[in-house]
Amino acid sequence: MAHDHSHATGSRRRLAAVFVIVAAIFVFQVIGSIWTGSLALLVDTGHNSVDLIGIGIALFAATLVQKPPRGQKTWGFRRAEVLAAGAQATLLLGLGVYSLFEGIRRFLVPPEVPGPGLMIFGAVGLVGNIVSIGLLASSKEDSLNLKAAFLEVIADALGSVAVVLAALSIWLFDWNRADAVAALFIAALIVPRAFAIIRETGSILLEVAPRELDLVSVRAHIEGVDHVQEVHDLHVTRIDSNLPVLTAHVVLADECFYDGHAPRILGSLQECLAEHFEIAIEHSTFQFDRASDAAQESHTHS
Repeated sequence: MAHDHSHATGSRRRLAAVFVIVAAIFVFQVIGSIWTGSLALLVDTGHNSVDLIGIGIALFAATLVQKPPRGQKTWGFRRAEVLAAGAQATLLLGLGVYSLFEGIRRFLVPPEVPGPGLMIFGAVGLVGNIVSIGLLASSKEDSLNLKAAFLEVIADALGSVAVVLAALSIWLFDWNRADAVAALFIAALIVPRAFAIIRETGSILLEVAPRELDLVSVRAHIEGVDHVQEVHDLHVTRIDSNLPVLTAHVVLADECFYDGHAPRILGSLQECLAEHFEIAIEHSTFQFDRASDAAQESHTHS
């Protein structure tokens, strides 16, 4: 337990360091966007601002997850991460759509952009992103939270690469349309990612079962446990992106309630869910029904 707490503390420290770096890049890029007038740098700055919010959410969630639920908040603030991610994705989508339209307009009528100045701001952003990638690389598989933050920084780095390439094209070849091309490239990175986040948060809020989980296989595994006759009212939802929850009514032979089998069956079901699937379901609730009672129920559903 002490090792896990130390590991979590180390992860939070790395996230905090990345947050500071990304915040510094954001401020620097805001200044650069105003000074150079570059659309690519402006879009990358907007992208960076949304990613800064995302990393802040990841840092906040990494802190909240250590706190036990209290009072009416039986799940704590886990669902707040989902709501914030949905809002973040909406902003990201708006930025992507704006950059697509503005990028096309500027491609047709390219403005003057100072290549050397753009190069400085793009290069500083890229260096900061590379440092952030190094900080998160060793811990990105520890949780979905850290993995999401790592992907945020990767996306930022790709945007910075596009800005640097645009600056080189303007500086060396006097091709001002490179700024619009870089902006369109960054938009192409942003829009699909925004849709993916919106789809994922929507599925969680609508309590859709995780797509990585085959419910037919789950049902088959449960019904394959000795003495289980049937499963109904099977539900799998997620409280957040990393916490699947299963509830089900499980019909047992009547004698299981009198010969001591029921507690052993419960242990077998929980072990089955935790070990046999791509997503480990460690939070499950089963209601055991007698076969004689289940036969009289008329409002069950599969």
